[in-house]
Amino acid sequence: MSGVEARDPEQIERQNRALQKKLTRTEGKLEALEILQQQNANLMRSLMTELGEERAESERLLLNILPAAVAQRLKAEPGIIADRFDAVSVLFLDIVGFTPLSETLSAQQLVAWLNEVYSVFDALVQDHDVEKIRTIGDGYMVAAGVPFPKDDHAAAITRLALDMKDHFASLPPVSGNRVNFRIGISSGPVVGGVIGTHKFQYDIWGDTVNTAARMESHGVPGRIHISTATYELIKQEFVCESRGMIDVKGKGEMETWFVERASKLL
Repeated sequence: MSGVEARDPEQIERQNRALQKKLTRTEGKLEALEILQQQNANLMRSLMTELGEERAESERLLLNILPAAVAQRLKAEPGIIADRFDAVSVLFLDIVGFTPLSETLSAQQLVAWLNEVYSVFDALVQDHDVEKIRTIGDGYMVAAGVPFPKDDHAAAITRLALDMKDHFASLPPVSGNRVNFRIGISSGPVVGGVIGTHKFQYDIWGDTVNTAARMESHGVPGRIHISTATYELIKQEFVCESRGMIDVKGKGEMETWFVERASKLL
């Protein structure tokens, strides 16, 4: 055959079958590899989704205890955060007669009642674009002008106080007793920031904070008690009544005021 050895047809057939089997096995391995790749891709997408959800939940929890801007700074630069703010108004609210109230309600009823009241306050805080600092038992603390400066900080915190007063007026009696409040406000410089590494929270410090706390503790149930520093900032927008000079613990003699209502000129 012109020097070319004739090939056995059966041998060719066997070789073809063997090659076909190899091709089939190779295709099977490729298909298995593709399935594995797809499974890995699905697993990766699932893991990324779970990671994203966990990050979102962590972000939500962090924003529940820290202002957004502070949370971002803390994530980028772990450590102490401390900023001075020259113009801030601080509000303290205390529920009058809370101890007797707690004696008439079960623990669950008391917490449910506080949660209902504080949930309304939380919504009001957002509406007035001010910052909730913390709650301590039956006490509620808010500041305007942190963590960002706010030109109308005193007016904003006073409007919030009036809305809080209106809410208390709308509350039904608890165990036959009308629930009342004291609110104290003062204005001035503070230092705001985050310290510590465990159970941290955004907080503010300074004489303005101490004075606002004294305005609350020396206040009158059902009224909004303010320092002269706050009065000078809001007297054109709100009707206030002078309380005269009072002896304030740790501060001495001070002239203070009660906020009555917004000015009719507004």
